[in-house]
Amino acid sequence: MLACLCAELGMAQSSGRTVRHHRIAEEDSSLPKELLEAESAIEKKDYANAEPLLKTVVERDPKNYRAWFDLGFVANASGKTEDSIAAYRKAVEAKPDVFESNLNLGLILAKAKQPDAEQFLRAATRLKPVDQVQQGKESAWMALGRVLEPTQSEDAIAAYREASQLQPKDPEPHLAAGALLEKSNKFAEAESEYKQVLAVDPKSPEALVGISNIYARGHRLTEAAETLRQLVSMRPEYAPGHFELARVLAADGENDKAIAEFEAGLKISPEDRAAKKNLAQAYTSAAKYEQAQSMYQALLSATPNDADVHYALGLLLMKQRKFAEAQEQFLTTVKLKPDLGAAYGDLAVAANENKNFELAIRALDARAKLLPEIPVGYFLRATAYDHLRRYKEAAENYHLFLQVAEGKFPDQEWQARHRLIAIEPKKR
Repeated sequence: MLACLCAELGMAQSSGRTVRHHRIAEEDSSLPKELLEAESAIEKKDYANAEPLLKTVVERDPKNYRAWFDLGFVANASGKTEDSIAAYRKAVEAKPDVFESNLNLGLILAKAKQPDAEQFLRAATRLKPVDQVQQGKESAWMALGRVLEPTQSEDAIAAYREASQLQPKDPEPHLAAGALLEKSNKFAEAESEYKQVLAVDPKSPEALVGISNIYARGHRLTEAAETLRQLVSMRPEYAPGHFELARVLAADGENDKAIAEFEAGLKISPEDRAAKKNLAQAYTSAAKYEQAQSMYQALLSATPNDADVHYALGLLLMKQRKFAEAQEQFLTTVKLKPDLGAAYGDLAVAANENKNFELAIRALDARAKLLPEIPVGYFLRATAYDHLRRYKEAAENYHLFLQVAEGKFPDQEWQARHRLIAIEPKKR
């Protein structure tokens, strides 16, 4: 909505009647004829002829804010961002109290990620638009909220609430506030915002998905699923609805139902890579290993360097006790993503099963640089050294394992104690 309401990102919004944000005032015979001709050309999107006419005006009258404003519009429409910013700055300098100049300058600066965007958008919220006052002021507050979101979430939420007061029936401010509140773990407030959207638009997919996310994060999976079923029922062609419902069902252990929803969504949106990954995982959880492997291999055919897919495929192969193939997938994973600590642990397990004990030790040592040591890691390292007849290192790791096992691994603890008797004869 913001791109539609705020002229300069779109740029000039037109809604049937002539709403020309580049024109600040009505035609006036006292205005320079070049300015009137330029604005007529702008109406026809004839920016090439408008620009020299406007430059003639500002060369003759550097304080003509309206000509500078039009130049800013023309430059932006022509893809000249820096020229547009410079022209809008001149417009604001010439007449600081014009809403449209401050708004459009703020929007262009925000798009260019320049820090002073906030200054001009705040100024716009204090000024009055020439036309469509409530809508214009709402767009200023919304734009300010977007700029503040990354660093000043509380102020951003306040801005969205100002916008919602100006246009109570517009769902966009509530959606923006709800999403930010959800991100800030303020779930009750976020739910309230989403419910205000649903009061206006009961079929809003964003609000239904937002509420379902809150339910899911609160482990209210049944309510989350019911909300998403409502969405899917109302909008069966909306693929994200199927995907979100599938994810909730998968989280609740209903893998077959999740698979059905993922497959339904992919019929609508067949290129959704995230959904394909989720479907492959659902296949794995449902022990449909052949379908899962086929899906992972298709994903890798499209993007061979996706470390997460290589890792997931490795885990799938481990479930099938295909340790040699799993080892290769884990090696590729850590090559592509060297900081993925968990993958080193799984690589160690696969290598150990393949009797590649040296690789198992290297993998465990690499994991220890990224993640805290765990009892199983000490035991696996100890047995690997033991197989290599490096009894000193084996004994050290058996002892470390026994120090942290705390009776949680009785079989392995029994084995560790008996191996220590064998490999430490002096302490027998």
